[in-house]
Amino acid sequence: MMAGFLISRESFDVPCTVEVEHSFDSLHAYADLDGDIEIYPGDEVIIHDAPVDVPYGETRTMRSTATVIRASAVERAWTRLTGRFEFMELLEFSFSSGKKL
Repeated sequence: MMAGFLISRESFDVPCTVEVEHSFDSLHAYADLDGDIEIYPGDEVIIHDAPVDVPYGETRTMRSTATVIRASAVERAWTRLTGRFEFMELLEFSFSSGKKL
């Protein structure tokens, strides 16, 4: 039973607001989860149907759904340990649908 706790992951869907801006001043994407959802080290957030192509000079704000995948106890401990020693060699941000081009 203890081993299951160490490696189990839970996931749930939550509504969110997504803002994407592509301008001279900024290129950013923000996701604001509804409710008081805490995101902890190692957790993953997947935004569904977010706009991936915003023309230059525009800002788009839309409602969407996000899937929050909680890190297991082992993943959370690993993330905290490596974060303390700044072992962040690879950081991936993706605004694509995941389909191959």
